[in-house]
Amino acid sequence: MIDILINFFITSSLVIFGIALLLTLFRIIKGPTTSDRVVAFDTVSAVLMSIVGVLSIIFGTFTFLDSILLIAIISFVSSVSISRFIEGGHVFHANSKRKR
Repeated sequence: MIDILINFFITSSLVIFGIALLLTLFRIIKGPTTSDRVVAFDTVSAVLMSIVGVLSIIFGTFTFLDSILLIAIISFVSSVSISRFIEGGHVFHANSKRKR
């Protein structure tokens, strides 16, 4: 009985995460502003991390947890880079020299 419920909830969570992924991909494509697209990209990465976590539970392995960490790091770096580009038009300050 418990196994049936666990399988039902894992399957339904994958379906819900799939629907959420499709909706956020629609927001990335249709988003009216760049800020909306950045937020949707962050949401996509969070949903992808959730899907990989559920797949890790299904396959009963811990090896997928490294890929969750990798997705989180790439998502953070890309969000910061895009936000800095939107704010000032450049990501790195090449002309600024450090004072020593």
